[in-house]
Amino acid sequence: MSFDSNYPSVEDLRTKAKSRMPKFEFEYLDGGCNEDVSLARNTSDIRKVQLEPRYLQNYGTSTIKTKIMGMEFDAPFGIAPVGLQGLMWPNSPTILAKAAFNHNIPFILSTVTTIDIEKASELTEGKAWFQLYNPVDDTIRDDIINRAQAAGCPVLVLLCDVPTFGFRPRDFKNGLALPPKMTLTNILQILGKPIWAYNTLKYGQPTFENLKPYTPEGLNLKQLGAFMDKTFSGRLNAEKIKPIRDKWKGKLVLKGVASEQDTKDAIKMGFDGIILSNHGGRQLDAAQSTIGTLQDIAATYSDQIEIMLDSGLRSGPDIARVLASGAKFTFMGRSFMYGAGALGNKGGNHTISMLKTQFKQVMDQLCCERVENLPNHLIK
Repeated sequence: MSFDSNYPSVEDLRTKAKSRMPKFEFEYLDGGCNEDVSLARNTSDIRKVQLEPRYLQNYGTSTIKTKIMGMEFDAPFGIAPVGLQGLMWPNSPTILAKAAFNHNIPFILSTVTTIDIEKASELTEGKAWFQLYNPVDDTIRDDIINRAQAAGCPVLVLLCDVPTFGFRPRDFKNGLALPPKMTLTNILQILGKPIWAYNTLKYGQPTFENLKPYTPEGLNLKQLGAFMDKTFSGRLNAEKIKPIRDKWKGKLVLKGVASEQDTKDAIKMGFDGIILSNHGGRQLDAAQSTIGTLQDIAATYSDQIEIMLDSGLRSGPDIARVLASGAKFTFMGRSFMYGAGALGNKGGNHTISMLKTQFKQVMDQLCCERVENLPNHLIK
């Protein structure tokens, strides 16, 4: 599938999305925490990585197919879980799930996004991964896990990097902290974005679809915020993880790993994989960049657990840099949401096709035939 040549980069998609989304929604998607230091560092550190081409070797052609979690995908990147997707761009989780299925790449559904497990499974024919934001109530936890298993999700992703909500100044100003509130300024911003407003009317006001079975009816925004704060805890430890590992029959991945100690603990606890991540720079502004974390961990632990990475990637060359540095697979969240915001129903397919083209060009330029050979091109 080809992509729209008017938008050949994620930055082009970001610019277009900004022009189509209400300001408060775009800033929720685009921003990090505190002073955005971690947000910027993630990408800038990835782009310090340099790769060496081998022009005179006997080179045929490259393939970008990749295996992870015992499955083969058509590219070494997937769509990361993003909360409140349909609030930022109407129908976006459906758009992205369909596109991921069309291109045979992973789509991870967040507990707090705006379609449910069952819908995501239907759209992807049972291939969607599910990210569990761990409930305080074991009954709710077990029911969500049962639903994910019944839907055929092959991978359960546990989120560990939200022991507390990040301090995000723009969200406070815009009324998007918990509990959320709609301000006159937000309403005026919506009126200034008629395509976004029309699509919201068309697809309906987004809600936490996964949580409807557990949410009392008729809650206002303040009550919903209190319910969410009471029902979910981002804190994980061995005691909380063990019953999940015992219950879940598929692959289990820990997302949000940012240290060697958590990597060692994840291996001991029986995880099949980890996603090195700092939540896109949205939780801890003093955090190490994801590529920095990767470089410290990959050489020691890559033969013991499958290592993936998200946060900071914005292009095909970024994907290549991260894979050359030791990750086996990559995920992106904002990049795909920019695509949906910029191009609506076409945004998912466009963004995946564009990134595939960019990444394939890097592989061919390096004269690297297989994704797993990229570490041979790393300039150390």
